[in-house]
Amino acid sequence: MKTVNFTEMKNGNKDDYQLLEKYEKNFERQTAIRILKYLSMQTSTLEGYKISRLEHALQAATRAYKNKESEEMVVATLLHDIGDDLAPMNHSQYAASILRPYVSEKTYWIILHHGLFQTYYSAHHLDGDRNARDKYKDHKYYKATIDFCENYDQCSFDPSFKSMSLKDFEPLVKKIFARDPYYYL
Repeated sequence: MKTVNFTEMKNGNKDDYQLLEKYEKNFERQTAIRILKYLSMQTSTLEGYKISRLEHALQAATRAYKNKESEEMVVATLLHDIGDDLAPMNHSQYAASILRPYVSEKTYWIILHHGLFQTYYSAHHLDGDRNARDKYKDHKYYKATIDFCENYDQCSFDPSFKSMSLKDFEPLVKKIFARDPYYYL
């Protein structure tokens, strides 16, 4: 494989950066494959839950799919907790950052904030504020985020629920991540 000539970015030239852009575009187009592989490995869980992280994702996405949500929302629902392993203190932001280039502002906002909104179900049991989400009560996606948590996230921990398989969602994941990015840093 051809490589750049520089060892410090400041010494790169047009040819170097055109080469890297070519490789990076190809790498970016393989994002869906890497995401599916990562999800397939989430077969364990934090102690205490009855199902794996993967099963939670599949249950939530199956519910979104059966509720006829948009393709991007189904994929976002599948990925909403993908940050649990690597970013447990800000998993929502992690998941949202993966999705941001490929989904609408609304879908991005829902995933970005779902962690806070989800505390509605648990915070009061741990001496926290279950209504912390209300600081966003005037936001245009407030109700949509409540609905996401209620309909897809909080109810998807059931070992007897019949989920669709990850293979069933593979075409949708590939389709969403093949989109031209909405947003580019």
